[in-house]
Amino acid sequence: MPDRSQLATSFLPLPGSAAVEWRIEPGLTSYPDALQFMEARAAAIRDGAAGELVWLVEHPPLYTAGTSARSHDLIDPDRFPVFAAGRGGEYTYHGPGQRVAYVMIDLKRRREDVRAFVAALEEWIIATLAAFNVKGERREDRVGVWVVRPDRPVMPNGSPAEDKIAAIGIRLRRWVSFHGIAINVEPDLTHFTGIVPCGVADHGVTSLVDLGLPVTMTDLDVALKTAFETVFGPAVSPATPLRKAG
Repeated sequence: MPDRSQLATSFLPLPGSAAVEWRIEPGLTSYPDALQFMEARAAAIRDGAAGELVWLVEHPPLYTAGTSARSHDLIDPDRFPVFAAGRGGEYTYHGPGQRVAYVMIDLKRRREDVRAFVAALEEWIIATLAAFNVKGERREDRVGVWVVRPDRPVMPNGSPAEDKIAAIGIRLRRWVSFHGIAINVEPDLTHFTGIVPCGVADHGVTSLVDLGLPVTMTDLDVALKTAFETVFGPAVSPATPLRKAG
């Protein structure tokens, strides 16, 4: 089986498909509200009652547990609320200063290939980071996007230190995706110490601002949209507000 880096990452839709809706939610979004909304939207997409959507949000501080989460990786269970997410993966943190992009698209209109879809999400993140001259990299044994830290001591095995800058956790139902990606812009990185992020204890977590880049959330959103359209096709921002669940 080829590495994800060898997979074709283009997920352009079938000719004639409508552009993906691109929504940026103001303020902080309740995690239960987000779950409820995504479940309903994914079902509506499959039934042909709604279009594809990328929904950009920020959450209040919280931890989420994916379907592979191990209880001992929740180090401080009383620090923030903990939610069962239903997505793939392990524990992760969401909070202010982190851009979460929930991706609700129909793979039947694109490619029915889960591994390639994960690689496409990684490619989207890598291209977004490149807009700020940050080299994001995949790791075959770890989902997400990583940056090498030559300013840090090398690992015990002699390999360079590296930190995670973006997480990926998805779920597919009838070939419609939901959940998505999270990129650290300027979150409080100490909040990650309450968990073993994504079950990886040997590496750290970083953000664009931690790397010394004065990037705002608006800056990131612009880069995200440009990179998304390269991988997944056109996206538009409708004038009507998105009605959240809850």
